[in-house]
This record gives sequence, C-alpha cells and structure tokens, in this order.
Amino acid sequence: MKFEEKNPPRTFAVGNAVKFPMKDCGTLRLEPDEQVTFVTESGGEYDVARKDWGFYATPSLNGRLEQFGLRGVLIRNRGTGRYFVLLVERGREVLFDAYCEQENLAVIAWLDSSAALDGLAARLEAK
Repeated sequence: MKFEEKNPPRTFAVGNAVKFPMKDCGTLRLEPDEQVTFVTESGGEYDVARKDWGFYATPSLNGRLEQFGLRGVLIRNRGTGRYFVLLVERGREVLFDAYCEQENLAVIAWLDSSAALDGLAARLEAK
C-alpha cells in the first residue's frame, strides 16, 4: 500500500442543486490482495479490497456492512441518468432522504439485507 497525501488538498465544487466544496486529500495505491478499512466516528467500517482482476468495492452487503450499521443503496441521478451505490449510516436516513431530495436522486433499491437482496434477485431471475 502506498498513500500519496495531497497537502493542501485539491478542492473542487460538487453537487447539483447546491454546490459545496469537496476535498481530494490523496491517492491510495493498493497491490492485489491488499485491503484498507475506513471507519466512522460511530464505529462503522467500510473495507475496499484490491484483487488482480479489480476491486471488491464494498464488503458483503448483507454481512459486514449490515453488522457495522451501513446500508447499501442503489440510486439514480434523475438529471444525468447516472447510477451510484451509496452507503448510508443506520440512523441517518433522514439526512440521506434530504440529500436525495436536494440532489434529485431516486432510490432504485436498498441493498442492505438478505431479504432485500433475495427479493431483487428473484425479480431479476423472473424476467
């Protein structure tokens, strides 16, 4: 693993309806079979693992993420048509809903439990 800090961070504007500054603090380079863990103040953990074929972008949606109070959700930006997988801290759904409203985002599917994922898989397999 190699971390290249950007000091000072590169700052740029993001957001659709409301612009706000985002700080790019650095670049983290992982070799295959290396992992980093990001943590929240409340103890939530989010792992990113590199493989020789690419990345595990999230831990198991219905396992480790759920255990650490993070809820996977597939959203679509109504303006651009782009899709994103976001992780919402359990208990912060009201803030997430406000963000979706502000940024014109639509929840396509919650990816946060075995039941939700099995239901999605069943609907897709039925087509």
